[in-house]
Amino acid sequence: MNPVLARLGPFEIHWYGVLIVLGALLAAFLSTIEARRRGEDPEHVWNLLTWCLILGIIGARLYHVFSTPTGNFAGWAYYRDHPIDIIRFWDASSGIVGLRGLGIIGAVLGGAIAVAIYAAIHRLSLLRWLDIPAPALLLAQAIGRMGNRLNQELYGPPTSLPWAFHINPIYPCQEPDGSPMACGALDRLDTAARQWYATHGFHPTFYYEAAWDVAGFLLLWVLARRLRNWLRDGDVFFMYLVWYPLGRFWVELFRPDAWRIGALATAQWFAIIGILVGVGGILLNHMQPEPLPSPQAAGSGPATPRRGDAQGASLLAEAPWQDSGAELPDETSSDLLPLQEEPPPQATPPPEAG
Repeated sequence: MNPVLARLGPFEIHWYGVLIVLGALLAAFLSTIEARRRGEDPEHVWNLLTWCLILGIIGARLYHVFSTPTGNFAGWAYYRDHPIDIIRFWDASSGIVGLRGLGIIGAVLGGAIAVAIYAAIHRLSLLRWLDIPAPALLLAQAIGRMGNRLNQELYGPPTSLPWAFHINPIYPCQEPDGSPMACGALDRLDTAARQWYATHGFHPTFYYEAAWDVAGFLLLWVLARRLRNWLRDGDVFFMYLVWYPLGRFWVELFRPDAWRIGALATAQWFAIIGILVGVGGILLNHMQPEPLPSPQAAGSGPATPRRGDAQGASLLAEAPWQDSGAELPDETSSDLLPLQEEPPPQATPPPEAG
């Protein structure tokens, strides 16, 4: 499939960017459902979306810039000598507009920072608002991985398994070792080159990670409802920090082009840190005394609104007297005035003797 969705004059719109935006929008929509279920204002989700996209892209770009991948990928060694390319959104030679190197780990870190800043400004519970988008984030990541599939990149080592990924040399690709280097170059794509690509399959690591992410979304989405009486604020996010790194650690075993630090891929080191933080966060969360539920959360019914109260207008529709036909008492009515004592009855004077 052509990785270019459309061409507008000299510019190209790539499926990769479209899928990232679609994934973010779907995640935001699902997060509004979760926010409403938790009794939070879903408008915060749409406000947060802008913050998370901006800081997420910055974090994803910085992670890529400071990486040192193997193969034909640009990394710190390149950007150190070409610093303008760090912020270059265009490619004059191809007409492509958009960042060409993003790292999901940096995107998650940037998004978490965005949530922390927004929660501090609006005085929201940070752990609660990290919980709300966590399940849907996994689904967005799965959709984004399909962009790697269309770009024919980030696949694994050679394999002869039935589900192996085969490169379509008509379109650009990440060239594997030993290839004819003819992807997207029709002048070099002769019969021998076509035969090479057709007979060499690779592990579709983007499918592996996408399947893991979809399973994680379903798991967290269900657990957040089934275990709502046991879970505390932050638990769902901590579960995300365990689930996604576990899958990412496994997928990195199939990535020969991975940026490595020592014996492990850098993403695997981040995965270990994420798992430790996630498990530790859940344990610490449940070592604390259980917070007392508010009367409304405990099921004692909605709070009684008062005229003139800023919150009263939003509660009037649920007020119990609306169904009974009774009138809302006025604070200035005589029923609410303090009772005044009645004067004691005066004794009747005895009749005078006649």
